[in-house]
Amino acid sequence: MKLASYELQGKQCWGAVVERQRRLQIVDGTAATDGRYGSVRQVLQDSALQQVALAVSRSGHAIDLDTVQLLPPVIDPSKVLAVGLNYAAHAAESGSAAPAAPIFFTRFADTLLGHGQAIVRPRQSLQLDFEGELALVIGHEGRHIPVGNALSFVAGYTCFNDVSVRDYQKESITAGKNFPATGPFGPWLVTADELPDPADLRLTTRLNGAVVQQASTSMFIHSVAELVAYVSGFTHLLPGDVIATGTPAGIGARRNPVLWMKPGDTVEVEISQIGILRNTVVDEAQAHSGL
Repeated sequence: MKLASYELQGKQCWGAVVERQRRLQIVDGTAATDGRYGSVRQVLQDSALQQVALAVSRSGHAIDLDTVQLLPPVIDPSKVLAVGLNYAAHAAESGSAAPAAPIFFTRFADTLLGHGQAIVRPRQSLQLDFEGELALVIGHEGRHIPVGNALSFVAGYTCFNDVSVRDYQKESITAGKNFPATGPFGPWLVTADELPDPADLRLTTRLNGAVVQQASTSMFIHSVAELVAYVSGFTHLLPGDVIATGTPAGIGARRNPVLWMKPGDTVEVEISQIGILRNTVVDEAQAHSGL
């Protein structure tokens, strides 16, 4: 099942993405469940994925996906955590050894944006860089989760673009990763029952149609299960929490010449069995003017 959050006529909604009549459509999840669940996060909190899947299968009403504005699949996560240097080739291009333990940092939830929404290049910097990643969403709360049981705590997977403002990141990771509208996330959440092996996915990042990153999640230094277990050792994981699993080699900062994203660019993160997260880039002044 593919779960999505979206905006329609100024209202935030959630639903399931389905293919009907040879086109992608979305079933309103609140209507299909007779108002029992008001958001994707609430579905996860109530462990209701099976009930939602059944309700969606019985719903005859759906609208075309291209008539809505997609939002981050989980619009209100309590935590957004991201890991750095989780591919050996990326660690090497960054001048670092492969880390013995995951290196985590945090993102603010209000930096997230959905498929089709514009990444905002801040007025303070031109050094706006792409980082295509696999992200997972937690489905069950837990602490001190064993590695062998960790995947059962994952609700599903999606694409993430951990956009970085590189000159600020050199001074402070928190600053460089938390400018507004720099965390594309989506387009939807593919539930874990459809992706039993997160170590067998192909990730491709494209900038204006050109491939700039390509790798398999089998190349992770720390697996999805290891990341979940590690995080649960220092914080209580809750349904809807997001963990971005790290980016492969090929970032713009390590190219010669460097390759920064600029207004008018289109960046895509594609992951096999999930889909394509696509966003354009605008300047901060354009974003504030509504262009």
